[in-house]
Amino acid sequence: MLSGITETVEIVSSSLKMALQELWKNKLRTFLSLFGITIGIFCIIGVLATVNSLEQNIQNEVKSLGSNTIYLDKWDYSAGGGPDYPWWKYVNRPSPKYEVMMQIKERTPGAKFTAFNINVSDNAEYGGNQLSNVKIYGASEDFDDIQSVEVRYGRYATESEFDIGRNVVVIGNDVAEKLFGTAEVSVNKEIKVRGKNLIVTGVMKKQGKQMIGGWDFDQSIIIPYKYARNIMNERRADPVIMIQGQDNMTSKALKDELTGVVRSIHKLRPTQEDNFALNDINDFSDAISSAFSGLNIGGWAIAALSLIVGMFGVANIMFVSVRERTSQIGLKKAIGAKSRIILTEFLLESAFLCIIGGLIGLSLVFLLTQVLTQALNFPVFVSTGYMALAIGICIVVGILAGFIPALQAARMNPVEAIRS
Repeated sequence: MLSGITETVEIVSSSLKMALQELWKNKLRTFLSLFGITIGIFCIIGVLATVNSLEQNIQNEVKSLGSNTIYLDKWDYSAGGGPDYPWWKYVNRPSPKYEVMMQIKERTPGAKFTAFNINVSDNAEYGGNQLSNVKIYGASEDFDDIQSVEVRYGRYATESEFDIGRNVVVIGNDVAEKLFGTAEVSVNKEIKVRGKNLIVTGVMKKQGKQMIGGWDFDQSIIIPYKYARNIMNERRADPVIMIQGQDNMTSKALKDELTGVVRSIHKLRPTQEDNFALNDINDFSDAISSAFSGLNIGGWAIAALSLIVGMFGVANIMFVSVRERTSQIGLKKAIGAKSRIILTEFLLESAFLCIIGGLIGLSLVFLLTQVLTQALNFPVFVSTGYMALAIGICIVVGILAGFIPALQAARMNPVEAIRS
């Protein structure tokens, strides 16, 4: 067994040495031949890494809307937007109401948290500073349980402040910095919104730019709903009810349960169509996954062309290598080297050449991730799995490219090979 291991190590080290000698002896020829492998690995790993990072970022934003959460609204989010959106179908539906949210909370065992939310955009003032286009959310007490609002300085509004509708506010990081200069000094100060003074109890953690919209808390403030309804026209403030299911309940089961509950609350007859929409956040996540799978297929297609070109280049190197070392192969076989040893040596040499090309491609991908991370404001990274995939592809391509030349070398007649 020890001799078998020693033989294997010798074959591997010999093949690696030959690959490096080939690379060093004919640098330009080898580089041009490996260029296809480099570009192929760069294309496939670059596309996969970028798409995966982008998908993860967007999926995280979708999850921030509330995991296992249903949005009850009169508008159907899955119908898309633009000129083809059937707004006429939804505009006359009744808007969600706080009272409906309370009934859902009482009558839906599958609901873990239920929240009501309204919002408008307006100015916020402090001293001589005025900030325009601030998103003002009027939320009920379960809102932060569904959204997981992270407060960096101070605290979130208490249950009693929600119950009595106290004039308190939690503000976003950008709002705090633009109104007060630094976020940490804003706690317990008063800002003016729509002519009313609000006491700042907390500042939310900086969230960063959002790619798909959603809850942009950096430019927002959150106040208790019972106070917000005094300074907003609720019917024109995009009211929505958010329902998060129990931990052991799927969103589909929750949606089915809510359909019956809401139809009962709206007093709809069995033959009447739903006059509400139950928008499942998980549907958005599935749609995003489907869209990105198409991009991944495109990356594989581009890479496949480059890898095929690279495979022919490596095969050319191996044919030349076999021809140049014909007498050496004959001598090895004459002193007892078996055909499978010769075959293995050349296959390993071909695989090592492809791995070198792949490593160059991975280096280029790493540079690409650094550039994209700075440009896109979210981390683009190459996972360990993708690195292993790149090496695996290189080994497969190397074996395929080197198989015919290696077989040719293994089948040589030692006498004819030495004479040549």
